[in-house]
Amino acid sequence: MKRASRLGLILLASAVLLAGCRRQGGTFTLPQPAAGSGAAANVEHNSYADVVARVAPAVVTIRSERRVRAPQQHPFFDDPFFQDFFGNRAPQTQQPPRELRQQALGSGVVISPDGYIVTNHHVVDGAEQITVELTDRRSFPAKVVGTDPPSDLAVLKIDASNLPVLTLGDSDKVRVGDIVLAVGNPLGVGQTVTAGIISAKGRRTGLSDGSFEDFLQTDAPINQGNSGGALVNTAGDLVGINSQILSPSGGNIGIGFAIPSNMTRTVVEQLINKGKVRRGQLGVYVQAVTEDLAQSLGLKEARGVIVSSVQKGSAAERAGLRQGDVITAVNGNAVNDANELRNLVASTQPGSDVTLTIVRDGREQQLKVTLGELTENGNGAGGQPGGGGGEGQSEGGKLGLALAPLTPELAQRLRLPEDKPGLVVTDVDPSGPGADAGLQQGDLIEQANRQPLKSVEDLRAAVQNAGERPLLLLVTRPGEGTIFVTVRPRK
Repeated sequence: MKRASRLGLILLASAVLLAGCRRQGGTFTLPQPAAGSGAAANVEHNSYADVVARVAPAVVTIRSERRVRAPQQHPFFDDPFFQDFFGNRAPQTQQPPRELRQQALGSGVVISPDGYIVTNHHVVDGAEQITVELTDRRSFPAKVVGTDPPSDLAVLKIDASNLPVLTLGDSDKVRVGDIVLAVGNPLGVGQTVTAGIISAKGRRTGLSDGSFEDFLQTDAPINQGNSGGALVNTAGDLVGINSQILSPSGGNIGIGFAIPSNMTRTVVEQLINKGKVRRGQLGVYVQAVTEDLAQSLGLKEARGVIVSSVQKGSAAERAGLRQGDVITAVNGNAVNDANELRNLVASTQPGSDVTLTIVRDGREQQLKVTLGELTENGNGAGGQPGGGGGEGQSEGGKLGLALAPLTPELAQRLRLPEDKPGLVVTDVDPSGPGADAGLQQGDLIEQANRQPLKSVEDLRAAVQNAGERPLLLLVTRPGEGTIFVTVRPRK
């Protein structure tokens, strides 16, 4: 298990069965969800027994074994008696680490009658031996077909036939408040079913910087051992694969996270057919459009993401996407933040054409982009933290900043191109608007209200022209990239 915060973001372990699959021309394809399959069914009585009876046989237990190296101890000399007797003369040398076999428990879901099983990557990561146990007590050795760490999904295969499976529902149709059931083998006690609701959608936990997260959050009790298990609606459709919990102690406190079935479908089909997952790449850095940014840009509402920089040679550059463009939708799907854009782009195959809805200079327009391919160390659509804002005068002033033109000496010290225009922040008043906006020493302010800055006078004029609106700055931060920042000058 891992922890990602003081509360402890815990990776679980469990397994789920998916609905019957088919091969079309040799290609593995999971059945498409039936109409309305993502939505919860109306339950006319107070029991879910019929749903559980259909779902439970498709959820399996996964036992894995891996080798780990652990330091050897001196148990006798750790005893206080020996420490008192020998004092500092007790042996201090460490024994070489010894190799131990570590066992782990998780869950999984059968996704095809011939033995394909989906689970979490972290359930089988590094495992040398994997065993799948069915609810009828049969056990099978399993091989790993493929894993995808960014989504925390893996596909296993066992040599079996006529297995019960779960049908993948449409997780996009799941609504906050829908009743869901979690099925898995928590803490090894045996298959367990718990109930709750969908608490939220589109959650990101940040457990891994390179991960693609779009979690369903649920209060259905899940614990360690549930990883890879099923989250189903009241119609018995699989809507998520249980993956993590947030907990201060390692136990359930009603905050669990499941990978949506639609993301699962995309990843699983590629792992089975190609052995790896290919993802589209746009090649931009973006940040969320805040209320101040929207006001500075003259937008009617704060929605979408603003492009803070475009990577050279990227799909975005080839399509004509520009710094300062606001992306509000991809193929008609609304974009609210950088993570949403990243997931929408990554879920599309490289080489595919997508239509971006953008706002440029106050006018909405459509832009067609042929996506590139995300490399292992790439960042997809991109995304970086945004800040607040700033103006500048040579000393203090309405923004609380001290500024200087970018000289060759400053450029060398800050590792910036000498020909880059702008003003360098040399000091920040801790109580000023610039500090409130997140501006730092060493920041290079390139533009103010979309106009390039060559002198402090240019910035002073931009502050005066802004009037009551916040000032929009384009800032390059050494080592971090380019961001848009808004700041409200002192009156």
